[in-house]
Amino acid sequence: MANDSAVEAEARFREVFVHLPEVVAYARRRGSRDPEAVGAEVLTISWRKLAEVPTDDPRPWLFATARNLLLAEWRKASAEDGNDELPEKPLESELEIQILDPELARCLRALSVRDREALLLVAWEDLTPALAARSLGVSQVAFRVRLHRSRNRLRRLLEASEGTDAVAQLEVEQS
Repeated sequence: MANDSAVEAEARFREVFVHLPEVVAYARRRGSRDPEAVGAEVLTISWRKLAEVPTDDPRPWLFATARNLLLAEWRKASAEDGNDELPEKPLESELEIQILDPELARCLRALSVRDREALLLVAWEDLTPALAARSLGVSQVAFRVRLHRSRNRLRRLLEASEGTDAVAQLEVEQS
């Protein structure tokens, strides 16, 4: 009987483990110093807390856990630098940003961390608004409002910079 539960736990963990590349990419895009270590730690935590990991789609839980680890990483880096504060706008990986239209990349950098996170959970992490809301620990309605406002702020920044190519790219990504 105990052997059956161990087999079930291993099978369940395999379902979670397949998302490791997505977690590592998430950490890399958020500027982690060691995204593979963040991914490994997320999986270690998920094994210990396997009963808490949602069975329908574990990605929101995994991304939330990775976000917490990244905050700890930024706090540690700030303390080592003699700075008590988290970076106001930890930037996503320059490699990821560089593949974007330059105006779109500049405007993304100008957004707040909250706005950028809302947009990128949907655009880069391929979460639905409902799953992104779960990842952030907010209601679906609250997330949809945040996403709508973030898109509007980005659109205004793009229009102000007259980045017509960037506006077209944004509209393609949103459809």
